[in-house]
Amino acid sequence: MKKSVTITDKMQNKYQYVLSEPIGKHFDSEFKPQLTPREMLSMGVFGGIYMRDCTKEFPKDWFTNAKFAIGNTQDLKLNYFQVKASLPLQIWKEKGWIYEEDPRGWFQWYCRYYMGRRIPVEDQRQIKRWKAMRRHIAQLRNNCSQGDMTCRRKQRQALLHWAYDTRK
Repeated sequence: MKKSVTITDKMQNKYQYVLSEPIGKHFDSEFKPQLTPREMLSMGVFGGIYMRDCTKEFPKDWFTNAKFAIGNTQDLKLNYFQVKASLPLQIWKEKGWIYEEDPRGWFQWYCRYYMGRRIPVEDQRQIKRWKAMRRHIAQLRNNCSQGDMTCRRKQRQALLHWAYDTRK
C-alpha cells in the first residue's frame, strides 16, 4: 500500500516521494538507529532551528515536545548537550554530502526513511555515513568514565544528530 507525499516548504517546491514501507519498519539490516526522529527533536538537536517549516510533512506528535528556537538563530541551550556540534549547511553542500532530494541533509533523509520512503542507492550511501559515526562512540568509551555525560559533549551532541544515544 504505497502513499505519495507532496512537499512544499522553504527548500522544496512540490517535491514528491512515495512511502513504500510502514512507518518505523523494515529498515535495512545494517541500519539500527537508537533514537527516532521524534525522540531526537524532543531531546534537542541542531540548536532548535532545523525543520521548523516541515511540521506538516511528518506526524504531529514528532513536534509536540520538539525544542525549537525562536527566530533564525541557533539556541545552543536547546541542544541536549548545550554545545554546537554541526557544520553549516553550506559546508555540507561544498563537501557533496547533500543529496538533491533531501536538501537539509542526513536528518531529513532519516525522517523520510523512517516514514517509509526508500531510495536504494541513496539509502545505502546514508547508512554508510551513519555507520561511520560509530568511531566517535569508541572515542567516548576510551576517554570518558561510564555515565559521565559532561565528557566530550560536542561528540555526544554530534552522535545525537545521527540517532545515536550516548546516555546508555
